This record gives sequence, structure tokens and C-alpha cells, in this order.
Amino acid sequence: MNHATNQPRRFELFEAFGIELEYMVVDRDTLDVRPVADEVLSLAAGKPTSDFQDGTITWSNELALHVLELKATDPVEDLIDLCNSLQKGVRNLHAHLASLNAVLLPSGMHPWMNPQSETRLWPHECAEIYNAYHEIFDCHTHGWSNVQSVHLNLPFANDGDFARLHAAVRILLPILPALTAGSPIMDQCRGTWLDMRMRAVRDHCCRVPFLTGQLIPEPFFDEATYRREIFDGLENAIEPFNASGVFDPNFLNARGAIARFDRGSIEVRVMDVQEHPAVDVAVCVAVIAALKTIVSERWQPLSLQKKMGTPTLSGLLDKVSATGERTVIDNPDFLRCFAIKDASITAGELWRHIISSAEDQEPMLGGVKSNLQTILKHGTLATRIVNAVGDDYRREHLQSVYQQLATCLVEARSFPPT
Repeated sequence: MNHATNQPRRFELFEAFGIELEYMVVDRDTLDVRPVADEVLSLAAGKPTSDFQDGTITWSNELALHVLELKATDPVEDLIDLCNSLQKGVRNLHAHLASLNAVLLPSGMHPWMNPQSETRLWPHECAEIYNAYHEIFDCHTHGWSNVQSVHLNLPFANDGDFARLHAAVRILLPILPALTAGSPIMDQCRGTWLDMRMRAVRDHCCRVPFLTGQLIPEPFFDEATYRREIFDGLENAIEPFNASGVFDPNFLNARGAIARFDRGSIEVRVMDVQEHPAVDVAVCVAVIAALKTIVSERWQPLSLQKKMGTPTLSGLLDKVSATGERTVIDNPDFLRCFAIKDASITAGELWRHIISSAEDQEPMLGGVKSNLQTILKHGTLATRIVNAVGDDYRREHLQSVYQQLATCLVEARSFPPT
């Protein structure tokens, strides 16, 4: 949550949060990806740099030169206020992009990018790490260079906090794509999943599969066990490829949620970036409300939460990533995690139940209701993109649809714009 070199302050459960948003940099006219992130950051800072602080927001590079990240510079308590800062950051960034005839494009994947021919890796600070990844995994693939997500950082102060938060996060991860799927098109075709980003991420470390595991993190609930089983496992898995010693276990962990004991946080990484920051913040608030309710043990005691198996949760994550809010959930053990007594329920219906039940847990829900209602009423961004595209996957038609998405980002409007 805090990338400073000094020891960051430790926060209590749900005391403060960090949000990171990744966007594609594309040509203003064609929407083809533009590998100019380093030029944009240099323009803003007046010198070559990998990050630029814009008020309370920081712009940063990512692995690929056509991706930029906007994030809260420090953990914040008020996500509604952060939403305004992020939107201002988008506008300020666009002002610098204008001189390069470029804009930001939201959604989890670029719909026609060819990663093999169009990927350019960041060539500056930390390039040796990116190049090392490329040597092992081939970063000129969708799973490395065409996956734009939201990261939500949630604090914990001690092992007790970590146990409760990690148990809750594991349970919630599988149903997040029912709110956040936003990548239904890849290679100019309708994907087999609504959340093709999750499909690409599932396989992107296949040469060293322990890095992703089953995406759902294993049921470890204290720092010592997590370090021994996951961090040591990561070091052992990468050791044959790590002659240069550039890999750090904190950054090797590619699960859908990762523990960062160095800064006292769990980072959730299963959410596609949405059409504008207020929607991302709304989703994050819903996630926080759900986690608070799970942690409170209102629906189920912690002892039972800890028993949810990784294969069960991982399989459900795949199902929800594929069919989004329409996914039928009929696993009784999982439904009991949310005090659902019905034999089955769709993932969208489950989210309506969660948000309604958690309203008293999270006051910020009142400030994000309209954006959540767009998702609950009209479907995920992926569903709305599919509806807008119809059966017409010609480049010019896709360009028209995604041009609307780019406009929604700048104007802070829901997609499709009304």
C-alpha cells in the first residue's frame, strides 16, 4: 500500500485502503496500442522517470510500454474522496497524452491487440526484472501484456487480523468477476469467457505453475506458515531460472490475492478495470462491505470459513469468470458462507443479497449505489460490451464501441453512455 523505502505505518483492519488502476495507452484515432508510457511520464515530470506524483495520485509504469497505472500515493480512509482524485488524475494524464495523440482506454483487455508483434517491454528502471520474466515466460502474450486490472489493498496489523481477512478474501474471490468482468473480446473475437483477462492470467505462468497456484490462495492463516509454504515455495520454484537473483518472492506471487507482510496488506487482483474510476471505487466499496460482513462472522463462524477448500473455490472462480453474473451457484457449503439457504442462486443474485445485507457494515455504500446499480441492473461491463458489439466483430465496429468506452473514462459516464 505504501511503496516508500521507510517502514510503512501499519493499519488496523479496514482502517485505510489502497487502489491501483491500470489503463491501456492507445492512439486517439485508431485505438491501436501506443508504447509511449515512458514519454508520458517524462513529459509530466520534466525528466525520465518511472513514476510521477500528481497530488494524492501517482502515475506509474507497468511491464508493457502501453500500460500506465494510477494509484493512491498513500493509503486512504475515504474512498469517495479518492474517487474524485483518481478521476482528476485521469483528466490530467489525458492532457499530457494529447500531445502524443493518445488517450487511455479502460476495460480488462484490448480487443484486437496482437501481443506478439505489438508488445514493447519497459526498457528503463527495473528492466532487468522484466527481461528476466520475458526470458522465462515470453511476455509478448496476452497474459502478460494485455491484462488491465484493479488492485485493492486491504490492511492487517497482526496474525489475528490476517487470519480473519485472508479467510474472508478467499471466500469472496470466486464471485468478484460477477461484478467486474470487463474483457469479453480478445484477438477481435468473442472470447469463451466474459472475463478473458482471468482466462489469460490463469495460464500466464504455466512454465512455473506454482507462481499462480490455483489463483485462490491456499488456506494459510498466519505469517510463519504463509512464508514457509508460499514464499519458500516461490523461491524453490523459480530457483532454476534465477541465476541473476533478480526475483523477489513478494513480486513472484501471482495468485488472485497476495499477502504483503512487508507492508501489512492483502492485495486483491481479480478485478478487471471498469469504464471510469467511480465504478472501480464502487466495486471496491462493495468488496469491503462484503469482507467486513464475513469478518464479523454474521453469516458463518471463522472456523467454518477456514475450511473452504482451494479446489472448490478455484473451480467456482473459473465458472464465474466464464459466465459472470449469470453463473448458477449450487454448492451448499459455499452458499452457507453467505447464509443462503436456497439450493441455488445466480452470482448476480448473490451480490444483491450481499450488498443489501452489508449496508449497515459500510457507510460508504450509500455514496456508490448508483454505479453499483448499473452493474446489478444492466450486467457487468463485459455483458454490456457484448450487447453493444452484437454479432459485428469488424474492426471499425469494435473501434466505434471502444471509442465510447474511452469517452466514458474521460467524462466519468457509465457504459454504454446515455
